[in-house]
Amino acid sequence: MTKPIVHRNPLFELLRAEKVAEFNQRKARGEVKPDMLRGGDFRGLDLRELDANGLDLRDAYFRGADLRGIDFRNCQLEGASFCQAHISGCFFPRELRADELRLSFDLGIRVRYHP
Repeated sequence: MTKPIVHRNPLFELLRAEKVAEFNQRKARGEVKPDMLRGGDFRGLDLRELDANGLDLRDAYFRGADLRGIDFRNCQLEGASFCQAHISGCFFPRELRADELRLSFDLGIRVRYHP
């Protein structure tokens, strides 16, 4: 099993400091590489308003994070864990079935995509 990573880059550190608006601005300027957050440790963070479009969040760890209202439809989430995360109002990729998400929320399993 992949362990969550605390990446050492300024954009990841913005999210760890819950400066989502600044992260989104820098992403809009093209400073964010799609895979620079892969496997990231986002435990307990308030990430509401995150622009997740195009991000690679595979293997990310969102235990207890506030993700309400985030549109994840156009990003990679396979292998992410959503244990006890706040996910109301979120959109998820079609490949991520509701039962996978529920198991992840309840038990902390990492989600798998199904075609």
